[in-house]
Amino acid sequence: MKKNYLHLSVYRCDKCQGPVVAGSVATRETEISRETEKREVGAICLSCGNRQSSADDGVPVRHLLPMDWPPAGGVQTNKLVADFAAAINRPELH
Repeated sequence: MKKNYLHLSVYRCDKCQGPVVAGSVATRETEISRETEKREVGAICLSCGNRQSSADDGVPVRHLLPMDWPPAGGVQTNKLVADFAAAINRPELH
């Protein structure tokens, strides 16, 4: 019984002090197993579009609880990650 989980974290942008949202997707084989196949999806500042991949030292990072994120309609997890990464890497966001 594989389950996919979405992990989100938020921290301040270096450029504008706006919120940067970073995401990753991981898989668990069972409810009590460790997560495997963890893939970073990306990070983007919601205010200015800066692609800050990590928070600076001393900047607090807020982690949201992992949430069950089942693939819709039999879509492969790797395709979901690729689609999400493509969406946040659109040229008009730069």
